[in-house]
Amino acid sequence: MENRNTYGRKNNLRYTAEDIILAVNMVKELENTIDIMFYLMNSSADNTFVLMLITADNIELKKLLEKEKRDTDIVYDIDKDERICAMICQETKVDGGYRFAERIIRNINLDKGENIYCAELEVRTTKYSSKDIIFRIVDVFVKARQSEKSGEIIFKSIY
Repeated sequence: MENRNTYGRKNNLRYTAEDIILAVNMVKELENTIDIMFYLMNSSADNTFVLMLITADNIELKKLLEKEKRDTDIVYDIDKDERICAMICQETKVDGGYRFAERIIRNINLDKGENIYCAELEVRTTKYSSKDIIFRIVDVFVKARQSEKSGEIIFKSIY
């Protein structure tokens, strides 16, 4: 069955229905954890974390992330059907987050994984809400997929 034609609508809408559902699922899964990260940032000397959103086909992605993560990192299985995982890496800055993503992508490739999309957001401030953080990473992730930047790490920082 074909999708219905959307007469009069722009062909360049920012998000598909699946992208919006991804954002909703991420808010459900991550909002409280990000609030805790903000609390920790405000009450300690080290004040950054990295939020990663990654997908890959033909691989058990969550298992790989669980194997590679540190004790302080948290892995979420956001969409099992689409194989999308999120990970919060505490006390991590740009260089550490980027190197970690490189290692994950290298291991996915070694295991013959395909269609790898990875977006990371370094969070250096608590001035945004947890939903803002989630929407920003979803935006980066969606743009990476729309631009077909498979195998690349798209990294942004906010401060």
